[in-house]
Amino acid sequence: MKSKARFLGHPIHQILIIFPLGLLATSFFFDLGWLITGEAELAIVAQWLIFAGVIGGAIASMFGLIDWLAIPRRTRAWRVGAWHGGGNTLVAVLFAASWVLRRDAPAHPDAIAIVLSALGVLLTILTGWLGSELADRMEEIEVPSPRARGEG
Repeated sequence: MKSKARFLGHPIHQILIIFPLGLLATSFFFDLGWLITGEAELAIVAQWLIFAGVIGGAIASMFGLIDWLAIPRRTRAWRVGAWHGGGNTLVAVLFAASWVLRRDAPAHPDAIAIVLSALGVLLTILTGWLGSELADRMEEIEVPSPRARGEG
């Protein structure tokens, strides 16, 4: 679908989403590094990557919501967008919970904090696929203007 929130002709959501995706995925690799080496710095960096990724995801999601609200209801694109957004909300909740669980001992996160991050990464694979479905396969969808819909 064609994005409604654009900057210099480019979709803002698609531009911004690469940052939280990269930060959150990288945080999990830092967790794996901490599990393998026991280096406290790796776990601390993972915590801050999660923090930045969740904040970045919240910012990117505002532009995704603008795009989704422009999709006509009861269409396949609207349903795919709903699953994409809902899934990414769950991703943010999983990573935010992981971050909260790390606050008291960032150099030694509990296993559940790492499991939540792992689940977030796995879910991101699905939600990313849904997002690419919207951006790539449904790009021909043009939302009619209110006048074309008979509303103006």
